[in-house]
Amino acid sequence: MATISLGGVIATQIYWVTKAFNLQEKQFNDQVQLALNDVVKNILSINHDTYSISNPVKQISSNYFIAQINDTLHPYLLETLLNQEFEKRNLKTDYEYVIYDCFTDSIVFGNYIPLGSEEKNSLAATSDTMEWNNDGHYFGVYFPKKTSYIVSGMGIWVFSSALILLIISFFSYTIAVILKQKRLSEIKNDFINNMTHELKTPISTISLSSDVLISENLHDHPERLKMYAQIIKEENERLKKQVDRVLQMAMLEKEEIQLQNEKLNIHQLIQRSVNSMEPLIKKADGIISLNLNAKNDFVFGDKVHLTNIIFNLLDNAFKYSINQPNIAITTENKNSDLLIHISDKGIGIPLLHQKNIFEKFYRVPSGDIHNVKGFGLGLNYVKTMIELHNGNIKLKSKEGKGSTFTITLPNINE
Repeated sequence: MATISLGGVIATQIYWVTKAFNLQEKQFNDQVQLALNDVVKNILSINHDTYSISNPVKQISSNYFIAQINDTLHPYLLETLLNQEFEKRNLKTDYEYVIYDCFTDSIVFGNYIPLGSEEKNSLAATSDTMEWNNDGHYFGVYFPKKTSYIVSGMGIWVFSSALILLIISFFSYTIAVILKQKRLSEIKNDFINNMTHELKTPISTISLSSDVLISENLHDHPERLKMYAQIIKEENERLKKQVDRVLQMAMLEKEEIQLQNEKLNIHQLIQRSVNSMEPLIKKADGIISLNLNAKNDFVFGDKVHLTNIIFNLLDNAFKYSINQPNIAITTENKNSDLLIHISDKGIGIPLLHQKNIFEKFYRVPSGDIHNVKGFGLGLNYVKTMIELHNGNIKLKSKEGKGSTFTITLPNINE
C-alpha cells in the first residue's frame, strides 16, 4: 500500500510538473511573439515603411522564431531592438539571431552567442523552407537554452520534485533494510534450528550410552564396554568439530586467525583428503576420480586450512550427490596459477541461489526437508580462507546436473 501510495504521489507530481512546464513554455512563447511583433513594428517605423505586415512572426520550432520584414536590416539595429523588447518583458535568456537578405541571398549570424557549425547549418536549412507572400526578407531568433530557462523559473516545482525524490530514496532504503533484516532473521532461525539438531543428536547418543554404562554391569562384557566407550568418543569428537567450526568462523570475523604458511604440495593434500573420504564413498558405492595434471602443484599456504578447504568441498560433493556419488578432482596450471576443479553429478544449485552460497549461514532453501545437515558455514569458510591465501573460488552449477567448484591459487616454483 505504501508503494502504491508513493506511486500515486509520483504520478501526480509528474502530471503537475508537466502542466506547469507547458504553461511556462506557453507564456514564454507568447512573450517572444509579442516582443518580435514590436521589433517588426519598430523596424517599419524607423524605415518609414507604411506597408503593414499581417502576422509577421512565426514559430518554426520549440526554440526558433522567424519574423518577416520588408527591407534590408542592419545587425546592430536588430540586436539593439531585440535587447530592448526582451528586457521590457523580462526575457533574460541567451539568444542568437540570423538575418536573411533576399537581395544578396545571404544569411548573417549575430555574435551574441557563439554557435557551432551544425547549429548554424540547421538554422539556415530550417529558414530556407519558409515561404512568404512577399519578398524574403526576415530575421530569426534562436533560444539555445530555452528549456533550462523555463525550468529555472519553476523553483517550487523543482524543490517539490527534489523532496519527493528524497522521500523515495529514504523509502527505498527503508524497504531494503527491512528485507535485509527479514532475511537475516530467517538465516538466524535456520542456523539455530540446524545447530540445535546438530548438537542434540550427539548429546542424546552420549546420554544413552552413558546410561547404559551406569545402569548395566559391563565388566564381564569388555566388547560391549568398548563399543559404548567408542560411541561416546566418536560423538564427543563430532560435538567438538561442530563447536570448533562455529568458533573458527568467530575468529575469522575478528580476523584473529594467523596462517602458518609453508611450501606445500597440493597433490599430496588432495590425496590425503581423498583417503579420508574414501570409506564413506565406498560405503555409498561411489567413485572419486583424480586427474592431477598440474606439473607444478606447489603453493605457499597453511597446511591445515588448505586441507580443510579441499575436505569441505569433497564433503559437500558427497552430501549433495544423488544415489551413488561421482566426484572428480582435476588440477591444471594456467599462467602462474594452480587451478583445482572439484566436480560432482549431484543435485546442483539453482541459479537464483548461486550468488549467495558463499555467505555466512546461507543454505539453499529446501522447505521442510532437512536430509542434509549443516550450519551454512562451510562454503563461507572456504571462500574466506582461499582469499586469505590470495586466491579465489568460482562456481559453475546447473540444477539436477551437478556442480563444479574451481579454486585458483598462486603457484610458487618447485
